[in-house]
Amino acid sequence: MKVVRDIVKGAVSLLVGMGVTIKAFVSPTVTVQYPRQTLSISPKFRGHTKLVADEKNPDKTRCIVCGMCERNCPSHSIKKVEGEKKEGEKTKTVTEYILNFTTCSQCGICVETCPVDALAFSSDYNPAGYRREDFYYDLVKEFEKRRKSE
Repeated sequence: MKVVRDIVKGAVSLLVGMGVTIKAFVSPTVTVQYPRQTLSISPKFRGHTKLVADEKNPDKTRCIVCGMCERNCPSHSIKKVEGEKKEGEKTKTVTEYILNFTTCSQCGICVETCPVDALAFSSDYNPAGYRREDFYYDLVKEFEKRRKSE
């Protein structure tokens, strides 16, 4: 009796597995010819962090150089947040913001704890490099590059 039950169980398992295989065989493929074609990215995708532009002055970031993101980063990926107070301005302006993306866990604590919402996640999904230093981002320079390309 046990042998018959094992045979029936094995046959059912085989049929379920074959059903999965046949379903995958007849479903359409999702292959794209990368890099000529790319898939659309989810709006909730988390790339490395980026600085957000100020609404009143789009050539300037919202960052007030409080250092909250640097202090709250659990993996210590934010290496340096420095700024200077310029004449005629009430707050500091960020001059250097170094992010070590090789150690970043993309937890989002830096984005959540920023009191002025100066950080957001970028949609850069394909960073590539040959050296570790290629993933040390100066977010101020990245912000200026984005501003020039718009």
